[in-house]
Amino acid sequence: MKHLFTPPGEQALHTVMALRPLLAFDFDGTLAPIVARPDDARVSAAIAQQLRQLATMCPVAIVTGRSVADVAQRLGFDPHFIVGNHGAEDPLDTAPPHTSPSLDALRLRLAAAGPALAAAGVSIEDKRFSLALHYRLARDRDAAQVAIDQLLVSLEPGLETFGGKCVVNVVDTTAPDKGDAVVKLVERTGADAAVFVGDDVNDESVFVRAPPHWLTVRIGRDDPRSRAAYFLDGHAEVALFLGMMLNALSTP
Repeated sequence: MKHLFTPPGEQALHTVMALRPLLAFDFDGTLAPIVARPDDARVSAAIAQQLRQLATMCPVAIVTGRSVADVAQRLGFDPHFIVGNHGAEDPLDTAPPHTSPSLDALRLRLAAAGPALAAAGVSIEDKRFSLALHYRLARDRDAAQVAIDQLLVSLEPGLETFGGKCVVNVVDTTAPDKGDAVVKLVERTGADAAVFVGDDVNDESVFVRAPPHWLTVRIGRDDPRSRAAYFLDGHAEVALFLGMMLNALSTP
């Protein structure tokens, strides 16, 4: 990865913005900073205003691990599209909703283990199409991680887990991921390219799928294995990045 705020990065940005691309963003750690309590996460008024302006010139999408209903109230603007549950929840998809008997079976196990998990500082978030076990507020995060690992070591068939920032996610292996979601949004909008910005493990499916003329940006340089083309050094640089996109769209 290269820093976006370099001559090659700025040239790549101007090249892709000339195509009036789909602009797709993760939420937590990207548009909103990571916070101790997930329910406190919000997009700042300044960033919401920039996104509102961008949405008048390009299709804008939020592609998040949260549920659609959860994230919609945290944005401060109305994007053209919101896809939730790591790509599995697309309100505009005409296919029947994805159901998972294996997730239902895991729900029963989690309910039985609820008191022990709570004692370890683990909270369970049920997003219908996926489950998340959060441990950011645990007094002993290592012990909380062990409790989660012990519970999920014998995972139901057809499920998979992936980590995140103080969270372990469980999804159905047959459900669409973020890469599937962004490809479908590009097709739906007829855009010639896409810009995608994310910060975590579940965003790698987009980075891997992106053709060379897309612009992929990771928030943070902490993962040298990331397949994103460029990085920003943190959430604090997002507003500057959005401003550069606005300038590129406004320049003949």
